[in-house]
Amino acid sequence: MIKIYHHPQCRKSRAGLEYLRSKGVPFEVVEYFRKPLSEEEIAKLLAKLSRKPSELIRTQEEYYKKHLKGKSFNDHELIRFLAGNPKLLQRPIVEIGYSAVVADPPEKIDSIFKNHKSSLP
Repeated sequence: MIKIYHHPQCRKSRAGLEYLRSKGVPFEVVEYFRKPLSEEEIAKLLAKLSRKPSELIRTQEEYYKKHLKGKSFNDHELIRFLAGNPKLLQRPIVEIGYSAVVADPPEKIDSIFKNHKSSLP
């Protein structure tokens, strides 16, 4: 099943959602602002993305600027910050099986479809 981790108030997230809809594939929308992701869920996403927690943090957010900028944290601490502050998480993230991509721009979604042809119509 395809999942999109989505924030309805984010322009980039809405663009990713529309792009996914244009593909005509079934998918599940995960509004992680309504039910924040756990540390374990974020760790699993990071593995699927092949990224470090620092690469998933939105550095333009006020929380980052006030509490994280210029400081050093280990990966576990950064995952805890992401779990406790959903605004910090890059978006949208699209997940298929064991792969995921930050879909900014939305066309990056195509890169994970290549590995999961059975997910396409």
